[in-house]
Parts: sequence; C-alpha cells; structure tokens
Amino acid sequence: MREKKLRETEEMANTIRELARPGMKPKALIDAVKERHPGATKKDIARAAFLSVIISAEYDPEDTQTLHDLAMDTRDSSES
Repeated sequence: MREKKLRETEEMANTIRELARPGMKPKALIDAVKERHPGATKKDIARAAFLSVIISAEYDPEDTQTLHDLAMDTRDSSES
C-alpha cells in the first residue's frame, strides 16, 4: 500500500513538473493535476509538489523557486 502511494505521488510530481509554469496560479495547477489524477486530493498534490521541488533542485535550480512557491501556495490553500 505504501509503495503504491509513493508511486502515485511520484507520478503526480512528474505531472506537476510538466505542467507548472512561472506565474501559474496554484488553483490552475491543482485543476490541471486533477484532470490527469482525478482521485488526487489537495493534500496529495501538495505532497507531490514538494517532491517535485526536491527532485528539481538537483537538476534545474532556476525552476525550483517557481515549484517551491506553487508547493507552498498549494499547501496553504489545502489547509483551509
């Protein structure tokens, strides 16, 4: 079960890296991710966004700040 959840999170992280653009609003990203991962909750997407930040920091530091901002905004919006 745990491995399945990790795989799903990794798949969402890949989707987020593919879809995220500078200036993109968190709501737009969440909606776009949900189109590809209909069962995903905001919390799932926030986790995947943080994973994408960790992964991208290693390969593309310039995009890392954009992904970090989206992850933080997504996390903040999922708490309410």
